[in-house]
Amino acid sequence: MVAADENQAQLDRHRADPQEKSEPAATGTKENSNRAAVSEEGSDAKATSNLDFVLDIPIEVTVELGRTKMLVSELLKLGQGSVLELAKLAGETMEILANKKLIARGEVVVVNEKYGVRLTEVISPTERIERLS
Repeated sequence: MVAADENQAQLDRHRADPQEKSEPAATGTKENSNRAAVSEEGSDAKATSNLDFVLDIPIEVTVELGRTKMLVSELLKLGQGSVLELAKLAGETMEILANKKLIARGEVVVVNEKYGVRLTEVISPTERIERLS
């Protein structure tokens, strides 16, 4: 709850002090070029602080091995040791989803006796937008 309050406070501060547009610097004087450099540094700092605000947003990342459909009666018969047949073949790429949206594909790896995923393809932003429509 505290994190949500801090995020709201940051959002309120941002609304109260929106980014100011800098005026184009006239060429030819050292004072104007210094002013332009300071203005660029200030906008970089604001962009970084805006990005920091977004970096704290939690997302749910899911790795999908495969899917299957079954009847409720079949589901109720499942028990310990039951095997579910998935629609994907062994060795086929898995899908990596962020908040239920496809962002990448990968393959299973074992690292220090734990499962992991090696990304083999990252979905481009253009392709992600096309999938939304």
